[in-house]
Amino acid sequence: MKVKVLIADKFPEQYIQQLKDIDLDVIYSPKLGENDLPEAAKDVDIVVVRSTIVNAATINASKNLNLIIRAGAGVNNIDIPAANQKGIYVANCPGMNSVAVAELAIGLMISLDRRIPDNVIDFRNGKWNKGEYSKAEGLMGKTLGIIGVGNIGKEVAKRALALGMNVYGKDISRIEGIAIKDFSEMNQLLPLCDVVTLHLPATPQTKGLFNKEMFSYMKPNALLINTARADLIDQDAMIEAIKTKNIRVALDVIKNEPEEKAGEIKSPLQELKNVYVTHHIGASTEQAQNAVAAETVKIIKDFISSGVIAHWVNRAKISDAHYQLVVKHYDKPGVLANIMSIIRDKNINIEEIENVIFDGGVVACCTMKLKTSITTEMIKQMQDNPNVLSVSHVAI
Repeated sequence: MKVKVLIADKFPEQYIQQLKDIDLDVIYSPKLGENDLPEAAKDVDIVVVRSTIVNAATINASKNLNLIIRAGAGVNNIDIPAANQKGIYVANCPGMNSVAVAELAIGLMISLDRRIPDNVIDFRNGKWNKGEYSKAEGLMGKTLGIIGVGNIGKEVAKRALALGMNVYGKDISRIEGIAIKDFSEMNQLLPLCDVVTLHLPATPQTKGLFNKEMFSYMKPNALLINTARADLIDQDAMIEAIKTKNIRVALDVIKNEPEEKAGEIKSPLQELKNVYVTHHIGASTEQAQNAVAAETVKIIKDFISSGVIAHWVNRAKISDAHYQLVVKHYDKPGVLANIMSIIRDKNINIEEIENVIFDGGVVACCTMKLKTSITTEMIKQMQDNPNVLSVSHVAI
């Protein structure tokens, strides 16, 4: 049977064709929403999404699902605990859309400083207001604080430095070749900044990071950019800071953002003149989408051909393994089965295992991570096998 791939968000046609060319059954349904997925994905092997939510209902209803790919960086729209319970791989495409998001962040900075959207709105309404819009300060010489200097933050830094800004970063090492300074405390960094831009993932540690306390550190009239995740900002605290400190804000992500690609929206932010909102388009350039799509296709091809999962995000970072067993053996049927039966008989769990073959296909080396130690007697049993060349056992 053909491997079935469901693509539940917009995806470039040329990359859909690449998947069809390797004889995959591709179902392209870019308008699917969270509640449509349980039925749509129940018989597929691979699901690809961008912003569509893959919830526990989808995962639990699936019969064959083995891999979920987020065609982007963050995976907060995928119920990873549910995937873990069913042994479903979750992968992403980190760094592929970094330039696109960085370009938007810089564009929003300039838009806030020059009030470009307000210029356009007044013009469309037949109003000429050069006197008002000639009051921009400019970005050259201003201090920018980048909160989260990963792939996207680094691209923002390059462009901000080219604009002549002073660039500081939070929780980063000094970036080679770029003069970014590191501050360990937000109460030291934020009072310095004329502009603050957020580039953090949504995690329990970062949710609501920009709260009333953080806004209290920011300069009056400062600019705040968020092209990362809406959860990073306490919206009520932000609205208060906009009203009391004249902080101006540009957001590509907002609270209660519609899942649909088009439709009506209601938000308290619509009433605030100091807020510009774009429609979650940070990664939506042709260059970025092609890069993400190419990486998605590569992940699928590698998975099908070798079982290797590139950018596997729900692999355990820390296992219960405390011992390592390495067995060099002749690559013959039954050798590893014999080794494993010795381990099984003592009720020892193997947490991880890798068996690699030496060139020529005669000898292999199997590395096992074990939860508990094996005994000297067990090692002797393994060594007594004429097809075992050597056995080593160490604590890790």
